[in-house]
Amino acid sequence: MRIGLLSDTHLPALIRNLDEMGPQPADFFSTVDLIMHGGDLTSTIILDWLEQFAPVVCSTGNNDPITDSRMKDVQVFEAEGWRIGMIHSLEREFRPMSELQQLFPTPVDIMVAGHTHQERLEYRDEVILLNSGSLTFPHHKELRLGTVGLLELGPGKVHAEIIPLGETPGRPNPTEAMALDIRPHI
Repeated sequence: MRIGLLSDTHLPALIRNLDEMGPQPADFFSTVDLIMHGGDLTSTIILDWLEQFAPVVCSTGNNDPITDSRMKDVQVFEAEGWRIGMIHSLEREFRPMSELQQLFPTPVDIMVAGHTHQERLEYRDEVILLNSGSLTFPHHKELRLGTVGLLELGPGKVHAEIIPLGETPGRPNPTEAMALDIRPHI
């Protein structure tokens, strides 16, 4: 199963959907089975646009005064034997894993978040922590292409990746690619 991740799109008034960022977002999301948005979309137009590619779930961000059935403060589900939890902010990400697990109703194997606009991929205490950064405002820069995340899940294995989507003319992408392959001992 392929899950596409994004966060912190903060849809600005000057663009109507992610097609205006170039072909890269559509090229990426057309390859996934499920899309997870880590919050701060600011408009459900983003969710509607994403649904042309795959089903969408979203965490409610601190800039989302929106009511939509696809959005919850905390999302938890299982795919291919992996328990995935998504919340907009893991601001306490440097705290012990036991404290981070308390943010979810049940323990998770993969924690997905946003909020910081900084890409992050880490494996700690047998849990993957993934922040896909921001597709539209990477590292809090002005509007430009940033990063997306990818989870490829199979029974007993996961590939997690942060993918820079390219360059916006005159505005270099400040992000970096990251990848992690996990096959835990059972």
